[in-house]
This record gives sequence, C-alpha cells and structure tokens, in this order.
Amino acid sequence: MTENTHLPNGHPKVASPKIGVVVINLGTPDAPTPSAVKRYLKQFLSDRRVVEIPPIIWQPILRGIILNVRPKKSAHAYQQVWTDKGSPLAAITAAQAEALQQHFGDHAVVVHAMRYGRPAIGDVIRKLKAQGCERILLAPLYPQYSGATTATAQDEAFRTLMEMRWQPAIRTLPPYHDDPAYIEALKISVEKRLATLDFVPDAILASFHGMPTRTLELGDPYHCHCMKTVRLLSEALGRKLEVSFQSRFGRAKWLEPSTEQTLINLPQNNVRKLLVIMPGFAADCLETVEEIGLRGQESFLAAGGTHYALVECLNDAPESIDFLSKIVTRELAGWITAD
Repeated sequence: MTENTHLPNGHPKVASPKIGVVVINLGTPDAPTPSAVKRYLKQFLSDRRVVEIPPIIWQPILRGIILNVRPKKSAHAYQQVWTDKGSPLAAITAAQAEALQQHFGDHAVVVHAMRYGRPAIGDVIRKLKAQGCERILLAPLYPQYSGATTATAQDEAFRTLMEMRWQPAIRTLPPYHDDPAYIEALKISVEKRLATLDFVPDAILASFHGMPTRTLELGDPYHCHCMKTVRLLSEALGRKLEVSFQSRFGRAKWLEPSTEQTLINLPQNNVRKLLVIMPGFAADCLETVEEIGLRGQESFLAAGGTHYALVECLNDAPESIDFLSKIVTRELAGWITAD
C-alpha cells in the first residue's frame, strides 16, 4: 500500500490503513552482564502488578538490597543460556513474530514487543501507527491469565494510547489456556519428545511459573487456568500429569507444590525417570533452560533420579505457529480474512 497523496497542500501525509499485530512477551536484559540485568530487574520489580507491596516499603528493599545483590547472580545464570542472537526469549519471540508475518503476508503487519526491556511496547505501537496501522491486536503470549503478566502488558499499551492524539482501534488476545488448538500443540510437542527418549518416563511433570498465594485469594484466575490446562493435556495424552510451580521469590507464601521440592520428592516416591513440560511459557527462557533444564536436573539426579529430560516450549515449532495463527486469525475476524 502507498500513502494517501490526494491531500491539500501542507497537510501531513497519512499512510494507507493497515492492521497491526503485536506479539508480546515478558522481556530480557540487553546483555548477560550485571549492569544490564540490574536495569532490567529495576524495571521489572518496580511494576506494581508484579510486586504488590506498597512502594514506600518495597522500594528501599529493592534499591538497597536486591539490586545490589541479585544482578550478579542473575547475570551468571543468563550467561549459561545466552546465544549469538541474545537471550533465548528474545530470539524465539522474534522468530514467532516473523513466522506469523509470513503466514499473514500483506494482511497484517506482525511485530514483537517486550513488557520489560526492548523493543518496548510503547515504541512498537507508535511505530505501527506511523506506518498506518489503524487497528492493532495486542497478543500477550501468556496461555494462563495473570495480573502480573497479561494485565501489565496491556496496561503498558494503554498508557501509550493515553499520550496519542490519534489512537488506533485496539483488540486484545484472551488467555488461551483451554483452547483446543493450544492443547493439541502441547500434545504434539510431548509426543514428539517422547519419541526421541531412550527411556520411558515414570512420570510427566508440568511446571508452571509460580505466583504468590495471595493473588489467588484476591481473584487472579492464574492457578485455575493452570490446573485446567493440566487436566485437558492429561486427557489428551491419556495419562496423569504431575503439577508444580517454580521460580519463587521472597518470603511470601507461594502456590504449591513447589517445583524445587517436587523434584527432590519424586525419586523418594519411585519416580526416577522424569519428563518435564512447562506449558505456561510460550518460549524458552531463563526459567526453562537454566532453572529447570540445568538446576532442576541437578536437584532431581542428586535426590536419586536416574533419567531427566525436558519438553522444549512450543517456541516457533510448526505446531506452535499453526495454533498461534489460528487464535490470532480468530481475534482478527471482521478486520481481515487471512489466506
């Protein structure tokens, strides 16, 4: 499409209307260094959706202790998983957007953004609008809804809209924890991984990112969404799945059971061959590759396990792009008709 040239002299050029899709994930530091990690953690842990402690209490703790201690440790963890394309999350999210762009072709402009770090959600929305995108679908890639993930991504987008004179029309991708296409993609990924193993797992563990128990008590549907995903995937696979919650932080009570303790307990219950899937993550990241892939394996084997394997996140595998294209197309109904 070309810009509208039939305008009065001196009138700003107006780009021809387009449809935009913003694939959103959590974010990542710019580099695996303490200084870059510190910038990232400051932004992430200052989000009132992520840490709901009053700032007058939390900020002195964050600035005086956490940001002086944690960046070095986290930087070391990022160094274990960093690639020549950056962090796994950054590279994979970009690849997902590129694959969706190929699918939609001229029907939509598909880009990616990060809630924390770059490319920033606000920058991406302003760029799409400048390109002529008068209608934009925000697509946070969080299967299970949480205020600390989906909501904060959408908050950031609407903060940008508040500053715009000419706002695009906006739609948001609903959580897809129980979508048949998502469950089928998970099923395919598990079955593909099982076919490559040289052992038969005694159990399959579904590990989700943890949340403080308080979020459930306040009405966040995240825990319920996780449990429904597990139930549906278990039915699809025809076998029971164990479930746990990882990545705890701070002293508050978190959702149970914890992945760390589960990996220690399973060998004591005659589960010595384990396959782990992480259905709450759309793309592999520090929490999947380092926390579960490296430290999780160490814990399981040290506790008496003998075999340990992961199912990679859906990433940009064919089954992933197939289901993502289906749910995005559905949300664009009435805006476009994709081939």
